[in-house]
Amino acid sequence: MPPDWPQLCEHESDQQIRRLESVGFRLGAKGTHTSRTMMLDGLQTLLHALPREAPRSAYNAAIVDNNLLGKRTVSTRRLTAQRLSELYGLDPSVPLFRFLRLYWPDGRRGNELLALLLALARDPLLRATADCVLQTRPGEEFARPAVTEALHRLAGGRLSDGTLDKVVRNAASTWTQSGHLRGRVRKVRQVVSAAPASAAFALLLGYAVGIRGEGLLRSTWMRVLDVSAEDALALCADAKRLGLVGMSYGGGLVDVSFSTILTEKEKELFRGTC
Repeated sequence: MPPDWPQLCEHESDQQIRRLESVGFRLGAKGTHTSRTMMLDGLQTLLHALPREAPRSAYNAAIVDNNLLGKRTVSTRRLTAQRLSELYGLDPSVPLFRFLRLYWPDGRRGNELLALLLALARDPLLRATADCVLQTRPGEEFARPAVTEALHRLAGGRLSDGTLDKVVRNAASTWTQSGHLRGRVRKVRQVVSAAPASAAFALLLGYAVGIRGEGLLRSTWMRVLDVSAEDALALCADAKRLGLVGMSYGGGLVDVSFSTILTEKEKELFRGTC
């Protein structure tokens, strides 16, 4: 995996692992993509229907009790609620989900990239597929064998061949929902178009894993948006004008601040002091 991806490594301290998990990242070698895709339509329906400050119980009630997502059985509703919660948090006490909701109202353009960024933060299996997709040139076909190998390196023998194949199919669907791939059977890479809110969220995710300075414009989080460092800077400048991030740039130095949206507890987490 890229060095700026959160992951369980021998050199990671228990404190660092706890910090990342407290922010909202999920680590290890398990993920929702063994059974589901990013479920973009369901997430968009939920976020449209529920207010930003809605508690976790409201999301569960909307899915299970009110059947907002139109599932046929109660058991399917419960499983859907579980999988969406795994992938996105669906809880304002989870910082990354709270940030998603803060950035989400910036129009519908780019919301699929906001969802993808959070799904990548919370599903190690989907993260393992990212480099293969991002390295594929526009017009080239999605390389399923390379993705399967990347997943095998992450999970070792913990996933059967059948499960690996299902993860590859689900991941391909997710990258199609996000706009990175097109096609039904033969999936081909295409370039996505990012909005300022997506760039602000990519900055925040990079910042959360410890990236600082100009590295934030070149991180894998920003690469997910298919932008160069120069284009990322322009998007981030737009995000600053919209009040989505604090940022200054000069002499090749980049300084970002999220002081206006972080709680005091979150500021401690982002500094790595607890």
